Amino acid sequence: MTGTGPVRWGIIGTANIARTAFLPGLRQAGGIAAAVAGRDTGRTEHYARDNGVERGVPGYQRLIADPAIDALYIPLPNSLHAEWTIRALQAGKPVLCEKPLCGTLAETERVLAVASETGTLLWEAFVFPFHAQFSELTGLLADGVIGELREIQSSFHFNVASPGNIRMQRELDGGALNDVGCYPVRLALELFGPGYQSAWATAERGSQDVDVETWGTLGFAGGRRLLLSCGMRRSYDAFTRLQGTAGQISLTNPFHPGPADRLEVFAAKAEPRSYAAAGDEPSFTAAIRHIQAVLRGEEAPRQLASETSLASAQALHDLHASMATTRTA
Repeated sequence: MTGTGPVRWGIIGTANIARTAFLPGLRQAGGIAAAVAGRDTGRTEHYARDNGVERGVPGYQRLIADPAIDALYIPLPNSLHAEWTIRALQAGKPVLCEKPLCGTLAETERVLAVASETGTLLWEAFVFPFHAQFSELTGLLADGVIGELREIQSSFHFNVASPGNIRMQRELDGGALNDVGCYPVRLALELFGPGYQSAWATAERGSQDVDVETWGTLGFAGGRRLLLSCGMRRSYDAFTRLQGTAGQISLTNPFHPGPADRLEVFAAKAEPRSYAAAGDEPSFTAAIRHIQAVLRGEEAPRQLASETSLASAQALHDLHASMATTRTA
């Protein structure tokens, strides 16, 4: 699209993350929740009414083909990302696809090839690089307030109570590393660059043979490293610490910061400094605002999947491949 009007978004699937994260960000960014598509007509219409979406549409393909839709958000289970992202790209619809872009490296490569062939814009829904807190963080690192960044210690845990949750299903490419371990991985690639040299992980597996808790490391040049921990068996935790040669930075939530979150700097020979991570703006807002500006021709695109997603997918693939020692949880 071009022009100055609001962007009309379609949502493929009635996922909870669309309700809790995408839609609040979309409203704050001034976009329009024009339609949501689902496989069950009644449930989809009910979802639309409950969440302020203009209409429910029966069937994903019908929404993709709708000329009144400017962009698509895809929050389907991981195993369905490739199929429906490819269909959207081939229809010329810009896409914001939930993370991970795909459940496997091979599917990621296929989706990125289609994005290249069609020239259709594609983003993976890691929204934290667009957030003001991340700009604050990278500015502090560039200013050398903790010296050289040597180690990132990053966790992402939350509790999944239902064994039927899609994250617990192997055939849907679930598991802790795919679902939330991808965040520390992406953070490390943003701060250290894509050229990691080693990958190691171990996990505890659940009854459906997905990793329910995983911990491991990515090693980068010069002995720099990511130490990651992720899982689906304890309370919400996204605490991250950056260790440098002259101090450290801690973030209570680098990925989806809220009003209560903080960024704190502990530098050698200096008083600790604390920064509010966010105001009341939902974490998706800045990313959606940017995408909409791109679609209106007001900004050049940043953080496209073609620039970032392959390195993340390769790292997740290598971490999965390294899980030689596991035990049943």
